[in-house]
Amino acid sequence: MINLGPLTRVAALLGILLSMGGAPALAAPADIALLQSYIGEWRGRGILIGATQESVVCRLSLSQGNQDKVNYNGRCTLAGTNLSVAGTMAYIDASKRFEAVMSTNATFNGVAVGQKRGQNLIFNLREREKDEAGKDLNISAQIQLSRDAIQVVFDVVYVESGDSLRAEVPFTR
Repeated sequence: MINLGPLTRVAALLGILLSMGGAPALAAPADIALLQSYIGEWRGRGILIGATQESVVCRLSLSQGNQDKVNYNGRCTLAGTNLSVAGTMAYIDASKRFEAVMSTNATFNGVAVGQKRGQNLIFNLREREKDEAGKDLNISAQIQLSRDAIQVVFDVVYVESGDSLRAEVPFTR
């Protein structure tokens, strides 16, 4: 397995923090209430597995935004690297789905699509990026928001070699 470099670790941290974001919203009161039920302070600790195994420590703050949006700010630390992310999440009535839009201190921007499944919100992100050496990466993240927990699972796969990086971080209030 190849050594996954700093840019790949930053991509992993981005995936971990990509649990929130949004756009103009008009939603049913139950959808708004579900989204707003996650407002508060969250902390996460997990593991990043690649060529080596490393601890990941994260915190995430969700607050009331304009209209029916929820704003968020987050930070993760991994092997001395810090990643900050900010954005908004909302229910988009026109497309009948939740969306999470984010920006980071690593110049990455993304949109994750969310769906309501029972009382849970599940956000999925699929992207193709390049690492610091120009090699193609497939990036996917799933963020599950369920009652009093947020579970983040993030995968990076090098297209050419099949080598991978996986992060799993559970968050609690």
